[in-house]
Amino acid sequence: MAGAKAGARGDSQVKPLSVDVRGLQRVGARPGFVDYAISVWNYRAFVFYDAKARVQSGNRRDRLGSMWLILNPVLNGLTYFLIFGLLLGTGGGIENFIGYLVIGIFLFQYSSRAITNGGRSIQQNRAVIQAFTFPRATLPIAVNLRELLANIPVFIVMVLIVLVIPPTEEITWLGLLIIPALLLQSIFNLGVGLILARVISKVNDVVHLLSFALRAWMYASAVFYSYERFIDQPVLLEIIKLNPLFNVLDIVRDVLLYSTVPDWQSWAILSCWAFGALAIGAVYFWRAEETYGRD
Repeated sequence: MAGAKAGARGDSQVKPLSVDVRGLQRVGARPGFVDYAISVWNYRAFVFYDAKARVQSGNRRDRLGSMWLILNPVLNGLTYFLIFGLLLGTGGGIENFIGYLVIGIFLFQYSSRAITNGGRSIQQNRAVIQAFTFPRATLPIAVNLRELLANIPVFIVMVLIVLVIPPTEEITWLGLLIIPALLLQSIFNLGVGLILARVISKVNDVVHLLSFALRAWMYASAVFYSYERFIDQPVLLEIIKLNPLFNVLDIVRDVLLYSTVPDWQSWAILSCWAFGALAIGAVYFWRAEETYGRD
């Protein structure tokens, strides 16, 4: 009887099941960088749709709607022209100060909006991040694409102002160089936006400091004055020439106002800033992928 009971107990024992967990991943775990980049690419349709939809609905509540995308830089340009051009006379020595100023204001405002909104993209979409699983980098990418699409009419108006308002300029085939310059500017905006998106998601106070930093950056980018006024201060002049946004403005002014081929140094500096910011921003953002949306 005892032997029968022992046999029954032995038969009732469950044998341990061997499971291979080497192929499993923790839910929400950060993938490798290459896999992450591929997943972002797989969401390209979402990125484009989101950017396009937000452009169309961005100013729906305003009576003038999307016209404000053009009116804002125009009114800013007029304000700066009255203050710096007429009252302070910073346009001395610049033949076409209106064109010079318009290019500076329009292009700097593009970067300012793209960097600010890209930096706040994680913070402003916290509810979406908590509800859905997707690569978080698609949010700042969509914001930057939205700003690029929204500013296409602004760039066209910028060129028309240079063509129409005296002293008018003749735009040659060199004007096509605006396209690679704007693409490099957009890449730079995205890189900085990715860095700020991670920082602001952790420290919201940076949002308040960002507006001051951008204002100081504008003053250092020769938006409404000629950099040649620092010709007798070589150190300061070299610092200004290393400024990525100064190089964007310098390239576009060369091709639109002066019909000259921009210096290769300007392209090299701008390219280094653009792709360097994108590389650093992408890696820096990716490393915190698991933390976004957590309270």
